[in-house]
Amino acid sequence: MVKHLDRIIVCPGVYDGLSARIALETGFDGMYMTGAGTTASRLGAADLGIAQLSDMSSNAEMIANLEPFGPPLIADMDTGYGGPLIIARAVQQYHRAGVAAFHIEDQIAQKRCGHLSGKEVVDVETYIQRIKACVSAAARLRSDIVIIARTDALQSRGFDDCITRLKRARDEGADMGILEGVSTKEQALQAVNELAPWPLCYNSVENGHSPLISVGEAQAMGYRAIIFSFAGISPAYTAIKSTFDRLKSEGVTGSGVTPKAIFQVCGLEESIMVDTVSGGSAFAKGV
Repeated sequence: MVKHLDRIIVCPGVYDGLSARIALETGFDGMYMTGAGTTASRLGAADLGIAQLSDMSSNAEMIANLEPFGPPLIADMDTGYGGPLIIARAVQQYHRAGVAAFHIEDQIAQKRCGHLSGKEVVDVETYIQRIKACVSAAARLRSDIVIIARTDALQSRGFDDCITRLKRARDEGADMGILEGVSTKEQALQAVNELAPWPLCYNSVENGHSPLISVGEAQAMGYRAIIFSFAGISPAYTAIKSTFDRLKSEGVTGSGVTPKAIFQVCGLEESIMVDTVSGGSAFAKGV
């Protein structure tokens, strides 16, 4: 898809089974499992490097296998969760989980969301060691998983250092890049031009550090993929908070969605079909 699709690959941020099911129902070309959303939904914690490999890989496996032949899943791999041995293990787990692509970054182990201030990054050689570990692990697995090299060095090291890091990652075999937290649209475009024809992915985070760039703008700039990390979790917070506030103040939720409607999004008809074709009668009286 990165090489041949005639349009940019649009991936909404998903973080659990329901958000992924909604993305599947909507019909996107791909999905993105956000680390911030996974940390918030599974652990109830802020994106501060708290989620570890087991948290992330198990969530990715569940999402990727809701529809195994459906749209490909890009998954956050944070800093790789350790040194080369752990990074290689992470690549293996993501590969076996059915993840199509992942991004790995150059923040220090005690990382934070890419759209918070105060980020610190490792030296370039440590970063490249992470990339090499990913590339060699994928080769050993004979995997076509797409390795996306992400740099968060803009805040502390500047734009030129970011380009140097991404070029090094490209030269070591990374398939794609992300320059996280660009400060202007001009900077976003410059990154594409400096690294062309190597494909770049844009991380669009509304109300984050970067300017809001639409799908059309990113495609015109030359980006090959765009992920919307908070596209699922931010409106979910707004809707849930509003409903809970109403429940507390008025004693009702005001929701018009039936339980069956939610179950249908989550594969109810498929479950009925599996039972029926197997000769079962669990749903003979309807649902």
